[in-house]
Amino acid sequence: MLAGDKYIPFVKELLRGQADESPEFGEYEFELFDDLGSMISTIKQKDEEHGLSRVIAGYAWPWNSKGPKKRHKIDIDEDGVKLQWNGVVKDWINSPGSVSEVGSIHTVQGYDLNYAGVIIGRDLRMDPSDGAVYFDRSNYYDKKGKENNKKLGITYTDEDILQYVQNIYSVLMTRGIRGTYLYVCDETLREYMRSKIRTR
Repeated sequence: MLAGDKYIPFVKELLRGQADESPEFGEYEFELFDDLGSMISTIKQKDEEHGLSRVIAGYAWPWNSKGPKKRHKIDIDEDGVKLQWNGVVKDWINSPGSVSEVGSIHTVQGYDLNYAGVIIGRDLRMDPSDGAVYFDRSNYYDKKGKENNKKLGITYTDEDILQYVQNIYSVLMTRGIRGTYLYVCDETLREYMRSKIRTR
């Protein structure tokens, strides 16, 4: 990544709601978008210019297989934008049409992108009363990510899964070599991040 050594610690603090002012990241493009459609358009433009630029998101929307091709739909009701989950899992980033889809953590872990457009869903939220970041189980759809381990007698609390979800977003936000763009669905969390990140 071209962001330097301060970027990854800053991202982790940001996702915990504990970040100070954003440090300088040189030529690395780290920006928050208020409009999801604008972020998607920017990612497509970056893909034309540099290649390997994709939109990726947390597992905050269900996978619904519909129609004869069983396409997986992700319906993000933000700014009237409707998007589609990745059509394939194996090597999704290099698959035809992937620039018009949304990749999940299962499709991007271990890959590097030039630019990543990250959608932070409502599984990660901020309490407006005290500024605490919390996990919203009702907006988290990865069944394997939240099921208890009955064999070992482990029950995962919301606090346990919060750390897991924060780690997922940390991974997504560190895929972009040249830049990372963010769109945050939860309004309070978005306002907090707006105070820390340059906004477009």
